[in-house]
Amino acid sequence: MIDEIALLRLKRAALAVLIGSVLTVGGALVLEHGYGYSPCKLCLTERLPYYAAIPLAVAGLFLPERLARLALGLAAAGLLYGAGLGVYHAGAEWGFWPGPTDCGGGSANPADLGSFRDALANTRVTDCSTAALRIVGLSLAGWNAVIAFALASVAGTAALSSGRRARSAAPRR
Repeated sequence: MIDEIALLRLKRAALAVLIGSVLTVGGALVLEHGYGYSPCKLCLTERLPYYAAIPLAVAGLFLPERLARLALGLAAAGLLYGAGLGVYHAGAEWGFWPGPTDCGGGSANPADLGSFRDALANTRVTDCSTAALRIVGLSLAGWNAVIAFALASVAGTAALSSGRRARSAAPRR
């Protein structure tokens, strides 16, 4: 027997994760390409859980209940990892711990001295331990941690609770 209420909750959670992930990545891309904020290595790595969560959330919308719960569970695990990356990055920005030693700007080697001078004049090195922007006191990495944790909570709660509710509602023998 299909529990319609649990299935609806699961689909709503998948839709929320999908919308939240698309808006987060879209916002990062607008800041990067529209406003010229250059992402550091950690910023780019923090986007990967969202890139994975988007197709998993779409799958959660169309798959049967058991597979949708699995897709949302995988999305929750990835987003929880992304929240951890955000906390690490924000902590490095606040100076709580050192950031990665290999985090900074860089590009391909210039062909000649003139190209090298042009590259030096026009390249803005992005450091993982410097916040490019703070909104209400939190850096973009801090907001990433908050958003990723919230989306992981939505996905994880839906993945775990919808199956439990369906089993507990079943008549006992």
